[in-house]
Amino acid sequence: MADAVTRRQVFSGSPYEQPFAYCRAVRTGDTITVAGTAPIEADGSSTPGDAGAQADRCFALIFKAIEDLGGRGADIVRTRMFITDPADAEAVGAAHGRWLAIARPAATMVVVSALLRPEWKIEIEADAIVGGESECSG
Repeated sequence: MADAVTRRQVFSGSPYEQPFAYCRAVRTGDTITVAGTAPIEADGSSTPGDAGAQADRCFALIFKAIEDLGGRGADIVRTRMFITDPADAEAVGAAHGRWLAIARPAATMVVVSALLRPEWKIEIEADAIVGGESECSG
């Protein structure tokens, strides 16, 4: 009989978590999967500012969720960034670089027609593997 894998969840307080039945992140074994993370403040309002400021808020929420599940930002192995304006790619890429310079995950940035709230310029997903050693080549 296989060992049961423990499943742990964390919530960020997003106003969408309860009605849409999801959590900010789930850890099963050494893998942490972080849901699409939008620039939402603690009071439920949207983070003001440009796409770079909104990306910083998304990364702060992502890092907190991973840390709450026993991981670190350096454990992030994959990110997916959804932007609504291709002109924001540089600002979002710069934020990605500030937060993930050590981890250097595989990353995708996609332009989409809209996000859930019209003021959102960015939404980010992330995956992490806890406890692995990082080695970059190239």
